Amino acid sequence: MEKFFKLKENNTNISTEIMAGFTTFFAMAYIIIVNPQILTDSGMPHGAVFLATIIASAVGTLFMGLFANVPYALAPGMGLNAFFTYTVVLRLNFSWQEALAMVFICGMINVLITVTKLRKLIVQSIPVSLQNAIGGGIGVFIAYIGLLNVNLINFDSGVPAIATFNSPVALLTLIGIVLTIVLLVLNVKGAILLSIIATTIIGIPMRVTDLSALSSGTGIGDAVAELGTTFGAALGSEGLFSLFSDPSRIPLVIMTIFAFSLADTFDTIGTFIGTGRKTGIFDAADERALQESTGFKSKMDKALFADSVGTSVGAIFGTSNTTTFVESAAGIATGGRTGLTSVVVAALFILSAFLSPLVAIVPSAATSPALVAVGIMMLSSFKEINWDVLEDAIPAFFSAIVMGFCYSISDGIATGFIAYCIVKAAKGKSKEVHPIIWVASLLFIINFVIVAVL
Repeated sequence: MEKFFKLKENNTNISTEIMAGFTTFFAMAYIIIVNPQILTDSGMPHGAVFLATIIASAVGTLFMGLFANVPYALAPGMGLNAFFTYTVVLRLNFSWQEALAMVFICGMINVLITVTKLRKLIVQSIPVSLQNAIGGGIGVFIAYIGLLNVNLINFDSGVPAIATFNSPVALLTLIGIVLTIVLLVLNVKGAILLSIIATTIIGIPMRVTDLSALSSGTGIGDAVAELGTTFGAALGSEGLFSLFSDPSRIPLVIMTIFAFSLADTFDTIGTFIGTGRKTGIFDAADERALQESTGFKSKMDKALFADSVGTSVGAIFGTSNTTTFVESAAGIATGGRTGLTSVVVAALFILSAFLSPLVAIVPSAATSPALVAVGIMMLSSFKEINWDVLEDAIPAFFSAIVMGFCYSISDGIATGFIAYCIVKAAKGKSKEVHPIIWVASLLFIINFVIVAVL
């Protein structure tokens, strides 16, 4: 195990990697419950989506760990699953089988642009100031997720406001935040995981931790039976073949696949940049290999390829785009540095198919403090930005703020890129902008137009 994952080389050990795996899993385990709830609105069978979510997450994460040896976990992405259901199926009137076919094609496109080094070139073309803005912006984003998950921020008055602390969920979240902070400042090993466990236990007498879930949940037998409905549907007569059967719909199909692919690609790139550079997971040596490599020699190379494969695998089993989860930052903050963390997460996903009620009892109030803590740590990237120079500050501001406030990594990167091009052009420094940034900015603008039209 030491030789395969190179634990000493990455300044980690087995116990730390296992602890990081548990932390990442519990920070993202909500997807097992939430993804089926969203996709069933498209007409898909709940049990099938439940099992497809677990299989896609386990396979993608295991591939990430064994092939790329980095501590990232994959699962069907939030936002992309909502786009799948509420825009593609319910608004554009595609069948869920056709939507799965689009997701499969999106995965194949991402595999292609990864193999041809396009995604690597995109990573290399991003200026350092924007890289740091993306890292800090993901800190804002992940903390925002934590606060929204428990309604500590609400919009009852039409504007964002802090919650009234008169509910058990809000109070338990506060307890969890205080506990997490105390454990972190005391340098307690496994602080984030311990806080999740402790907050879950504290939530039992407060009736926030719902023990009734232990006697309920999705039955594995029923889920397996329903999986036959979704497995392979993307490639069947009602999926891929139906998708291109009507020539009048082909422009709309292409635009929708484009929207899927762009969001998926930049969500992943943003997550890798935001969490991997500062921690040394993707270091300078890896970046040189990335630039010189014609194959899969760098960790970034392999990680991007693993992410691309995950989307197509998920579509085959019956779920929306599988992508690298930003909640992986929770495990990385705990000390996860190698693929062993991902292997642990994959194993826990597999176990969750049989123990879903046990996973379901961990409340959002227990995991949200972990996301807030990780967000705090990641904000340190902002100090690397020269805020006194507007050429750096303006793109960094838009990238970070939009990423957090608009609940989208890809939208944050989009606005940062566009602002960067505008600022450089205004200063007469257009030649300093990498051609890929110009092209990506144009594609983002086209995507905004497409989404507005859709």
